Amino acid sequence: MPSWFSAGFTAGLGLTLAYTILQTVLRISGILTLLLLALFVAISVEPVVAWLARHRLGRGWAVAVVVIGLFGLLAGFLALVIPPVSNEISALADAVPKWLQQLRDHHSALGRLEDRYHLISKAREQLGAGGGTAVLGGLLGAGHVVVSTVTGAVLVVVVTVYFMVGMEQLKDFAYRFVPLSRRAAVIEVTETILLRVGRYMLGNVVTSAIAGLATFLWCVGLDVPYAAALGVFVGLMDMVPVAGSTIGGVVVSLVALSVSFPIALGTAGFYTGFRLAEDYLIMPKAMSYAVNVHPIVTVVAVVIGGALLGVVGALIAIPVAVGIGIVLDESVFPRIEAV
Repeated sequence: MPSWFSAGFTAGLGLTLAYTILQTVLRISGILTLLLLALFVAISVEPVVAWLARHRLGRGWAVAVVVIGLFGLLAGFLALVIPPVSNEISALADAVPKWLQQLRDHHSALGRLEDRYHLISKAREQLGAGGGTAVLGGLLGAGHVVVSTVTGAVLVVVVTVYFMVGMEQLKDFAYRFVPLSRRAAVIEVTETILLRVGRYMLGNVVTSAIAGLATFLWCVGLDVPYAAALGVFVGLMDMVPVAGSTIGGVVVSLVALSVSFPIALGTAGFYTGFRLAEDYLIMPKAMSYAVNVHPIVTVVAVVIGGALLGVVGALIAIPVAVGIGIVLDESVFPRIEAV
């Protein structure tokens, strides 16, 4: 009886502990995702930091140079995006009084809609029947999203800097969990994975820059508004595999509708052709020095990563697949073939 009791108690305690750990992980899953993103960014820029550190800068100064460069790119992006967005918001605010005036004009299109559907009276009824509370709740929810986004971005930036500075100490600490007899092999495979992932991300940055430049030139040539902002937007979206460039092309095509429908149709055709050129010409050339990833692996990895972690999962899916492929090629397959 005591042995059965001890076994049951131990099993129950283990299940309770496992459930508690699972609930804790689920509760902090958002923070863990941000930490994973920060680690991924630090690994991506590690080749640049290591190259600068080898050229008499030291690791601290190398990290400082990389951080300043990244903040410079962010400042340039904000300088391109904020003016057109603020101008559009100002234009919208100036147009609202005109729209209200047209609603009261029975000869205008908006006035005829008001006469038929009584939009103003229905809006007043909704606001009087608790709609004001709903609007206030929506505003508070939007404010919460903005605050959460800013807080998450600050957390990612700060943790990324810490990861970049302490990357060598972090790797040495992780290697201590590996038995000494296998540590050299594990270090070799890990360094190969980190080098390949860093090169892959640098190649991805090159292809994204080409996509952004092509977008800018296309918009300038056809007088599509906000050419610089759209070019930066497409460059950023192109870093997300498979879906990013498609979303960027759709957005630019919708903006091109403000010029004319033929221009929008031509823009959609341009992005279709550019996507084919990127997949079969630009990407293979840019990735030739890094790693070759089969298209099937790319699609499957992005789908699974996006389903698990959203945009962050889609962004890190291919580097993770690259790491798994290196482990299989360097460790698993040789052992199987040696049997």
